Order: sequence, then C-alpha cells, then structure tokens
Amino acid sequence: MVSVIAAARTQALSTSNAGRDESRMMGIIRSSMEAIITIDEAQNIVIFNPTAERIFGVSAAQALGTPLSRFIPQRYRDSHAQHVAQFGATGISERIMGRQPILFGLRANGEEFPLEASISQIREDAGKLYTVMLRDVTERVKSENALKQSREELRRLSANLQSVREEEKTRIARELHDDLGQQLTALKMELSVLEDQLTSRSGTRERIDAMSRLHGMARTIDATVASLRRIAADLRPVMLDDLGLAPAIEWLANDFTSRYGIAVERYIDAGDAAFKKDAATALFRIVQEALTNVARHAEASAVELTLQASSQHYVLRIADNGRGAEPDAGTGEHAGVDRPFGLIGVRERAHMLGGSVRIDTTRNQGFALTVTFPLQAVQQEHTHP
Repeated sequence: MVSVIAAARTQALSTSNAGRDESRMMGIIRSSMEAIITIDEAQNIVIFNPTAERIFGVSAAQALGTPLSRFIPQRYRDSHAQHVAQFGATGISERIMGRQPILFGLRANGEEFPLEASISQIREDAGKLYTVMLRDVTERVKSENALKQSREELRRLSANLQSVREEEKTRIARELHDDLGQQLTALKMELSVLEDQLTSRSGTRERIDAMSRLHGMARTIDATVASLRRIAADLRPVMLDDLGLAPAIEWLANDFTSRYGIAVERYIDAGDAAFKKDAATALFRIVQEALTNVARHAEASAVELTLQASSQHYVLRIADNGRGAEPDAGTGEHAGVDRPFGLIGVRERAHMLGGSVRIDTTRNQGFALTVTFPLQAVQQEHTHP
C-alpha cells in the first residue's frame, strides 16, 4: 500500500513539474521580443505569440489553425514549404532559414517586410512540430539602404566635384595662357623696342643704367612667362584636349624627368581608340598623382609606365624601384609614408569609371600601382583599341 501511495505521489510530482515547465516555457514565448510561430507537420499554426500578433497585424485567435503560408509572399510560398519539408527530413534540430540573409514576410494588410528567421524542430507523440523565430528588420534595412544611398550620393558628388574642378582648371589654364601670357609677351615686345631706341642714342651713364634695368625686366618677364606655362600645364595641359591622352602622358613623363631627374620608361599602346573626355582626364590625373607619389615618397631612380588595351579592359601600371612599403598589420593596406593619402584620389577616379586599383609592394622592392578600367567606360563609341 505504501508503494502504491509513493508511486502516485511521484506521478503527481512529475505532472506538477511538467506543468510548471510548460507554464515557464509559455511565459518565455509570450514575453519574447521576437515573433515565435510553431507549426505542425501540415504547416498549420499551433502557437502564435504576442510579438507575432504585432508584426503580422493579426490576433492569435485569427492565426491559430491557419497555414503559415498566409504570412509569406506568394512568390516565396512554394520554396518555403519545400524548405520546411527538407529541414524536417534532415533531423537537424535547428538552423537559420534560407540562403539569403534577409527573408520577407507578409502582414495582414498586404505589406511585405524584411525579416530574419531561424527554425527548429522537435518530435512529439502527435508528430513533428516546427518553431520559427522571426525578427522584423525593417528599420535596420531602411537604415542600411539609406546609408548605401548616402554613399552613392557622396560618390556622385565627388565625381561632380572632380568634373567641376577640371572645368575650372581648364578655364584658369586658358586664361593664364591666352590673357596674362599674351600681355606679358606684349610687354616684352615694348621693352625690346625701348631697348633698341636707347641703344641708338649716345652712351651715357643714365643710358647704361636704363639698359641694365631693361635687361633685368626682360629676364623677369621670361621667368614669369615660363612659370605661367608651367602652372597652366599643371592645371590642365592644353595637349590633353588638343592632341589626346597618349601625347599628354608623354609630356607628363618628360616633365617629371626634367624636374626630378627620375627616368620614366614608357610603354603606351592605346591603339587608335578615342578616349572619352572624363576618362582621359581621369587617366591623366592618375598618372600625375602616381608620379607625384614617386617623387615624394619612393626614393626611386626609375619608373616604368605602361598603358595597354585588351579586348575588355584598359590597364594602366606605374611601377618604381624605390623603397616600397610593408602591409599595415591592422588593415592589410600598403602604407608608405603618407602614401595612402595620395592614393585616395586614384581610388576615387578609378571608381568613377568602374575601375579597380591593385597595389603590389614589398619593403625595398619597389611600389607598383595597377589600375584596370572597363573598355566601354573609357572609350568613345565606334572606336577600337
């Protein structure tokens, strides 16, 4: 008799514990900040917590016993049902649903919204139960899209600023060349006439002093004209617009050698292709910035400059034999002294034309910059490389 009473007490305690566990579990489900939906093997809803009520816009009473597919956009329903069935066959207890990081749900009002989901399964006497945990990520996706849009707008703004800067440089360069340059040339001619007149007169100390001053003024004008030509060329070489990219790069290389004493070996094979104006400008500026980096940081004695066309791309490569750089331990970027700052402009110009930038360098083994552009982005229509 005692054993019967003990057995009955044990069963009662077990039932009581099971009841407490179930109550505790339902409390967790009801208080969860994630939507929790449990479905049976027929994929009909048997649990629908308050968060699910809120994000889908229906009460539990309306949802229970209905198919889960009502909360899935029509175009995803077949694949979702197949996914659940395949998951059930695996015997795996849980996993993240879907291959894509973001899935889509369907609210009662017909609105689609992004969500993240995971699924788990258990087997009971009545069959399998699948529990789906869902998180509404609408605000996060909106923020990510807004950030992406802002970045694209900033890139478009950067491209527009580059274009405006080039137009302004072109205007200033032409004004320096056409207006101020011509005025200085006219002034030099007037000085030459005055010099001839003074020479024809009898020699006096005043004449000698005047001639000395005239000669000094003429030298100053010559130096000013040379400076103007150099400044105008730096702002926007006239030959880039008049003769094209290849001659402009040749001039740039020669000017670089004359200024810094660093030899530039060129291999320019652009064929007969005509470059778009913005593309020619971008390529020219990339070469200019790359050579400036060599002069400032490389401690090099030679540079190799290559521009070649393939069937799909243009490839520009500038390599020096200087000190090179080691990759940064934290970022993996190659960071010579201030070098990354010089490359920001290169990366932006390349991105404007859908290009890519690659850096190859090792300490004391030189520095190579390779920029690859899609052919259609830089070449005018109906031309061939």
